[in-house]
Amino acid sequence: MQSLRELYKIGRGPSSSHTMGPERAIKIMREKYPQSDLFKVTLYGSLAMTGEGHGTDRIINETAAPVKCEISLDPSSPCPVHPNTMDISAYKGGKLLEAKRVYSVGGGTVVFDGEPSQKYEKYADDGIYPLNTYKEIAEYCNAHNIRLWQYAVHCEGQQLLDYLAEVWARMKQTIHEGLTATGTLPGVLGTQRRAQKLFNQRHIDESAQTRENRLVCSYAFATSEQNASGGVIVTAPTCGACGVVPSVLKYMQEMRRFSDEQIVKALAAGGIIGNLIKKNASISGAECGCQAEIGSACSMAAAALAELFEMGLGQIEYAAEVAMEHHLGLTCDPIAGLVQIPCIERNAVAAMRAINALSLANFLADTRKISFDIIVKTMYNTGKDLLSTYRETSDGGLAKFYEIK
Repeated sequence: MQSLRELYKIGRGPSSSHTMGPERAIKIMREKYPQSDLFKVTLYGSLAMTGEGHGTDRIINETAAPVKCEISLDPSSPCPVHPNTMDISAYKGGKLLEAKRVYSVGGGTVVFDGEPSQKYEKYADDGIYPLNTYKEIAEYCNAHNIRLWQYAVHCEGQQLLDYLAEVWARMKQTIHEGLTATGTLPGVLGTQRRAQKLFNQRHIDESAQTRENRLVCSYAFATSEQNASGGVIVTAPTCGACGVVPSVLKYMQEMRRFSDEQIVKALAAGGIIGNLIKKNASISGAECGCQAEIGSACSMAAAALAELFEMGLGQIEYAAEVAMEHHLGLTCDPIAGLVQIPCIERNAVAAMRAINALSLANFLADTRKISFDIIVKTMYNTGKDLLSTYRETSDGGLAKFYEIK
């Protein structure tokens, strides 16, 4: 598996696969061919069908500037390798320098056809984590009497915790920015920002349970709304699902007085879970539906919470498994290709589900029948069985039936 630095990436929304990935691809081509005076880019599959709503064309033009860029959309040609496929051709004086096919595989990671997947990513070496299943990792941790976060440090070194401290600081800053912003989000839907309203709308007789729901959801809304507006967020594991992990960790830190150091260790444990999903299945909504994004984020959040409360490896596994199991089959159907409806609310609901999974793991982990490794395999196969209309094409579900005024 790769470094957690490839999972938790600090960057701008609204989509890791549709904006961060294409941005990275254009930067690479510019570095390889600085003499270019023209880029021709063809977007296929999900990139072609929802790229305008996700801002793919905008980010490509901004990244290529001042070099001219011509963008064309081809939503009908098959994408046998990955639904987020793009062709980039570099020209100089009308002469073709090189044409490359690129896959934006999720989480802001890009793969150039015919080249090693880790070639352009500093920390993408697949050998950083030699063990690739939860079963293997748990057995190793038990044998060496270490926790899940310690396994991450064992593989990556103490500097990983320094990086995750930066990640946590950015997550908190994004929540703050989202809670202080008002107005409407960009795009044809005119979606109102609601995080601040949720945060401030306290009832005089509010119960502890209602307060928890309101605050956790307000933090998830704040992060997701910042993402939808193109603000700076942390992929966890993607832009579209970036609100789940930070919202539950910030709430628990406030309520239980957990230190930043404890939160960082929880992020490491949750990152191992996200890495296993990324390695053995997918975190791409265009490949496996929203279960691969929101479901993965919920699993990461549940595992991070379990680590925060110093639960055992079996309880951590059960929390992550339950969190994913109850997102199986979740479709990716963003209205107008915008990462707003139903994406923002899904982040809030998934955050509460992560807390529920934590509670179940506390009581029922010793009764579990399904392993985390099985649920990851199940999610991937379920995603492959989903019709393409439910995999980030905006052709099905809410995107089909909602009438844009």
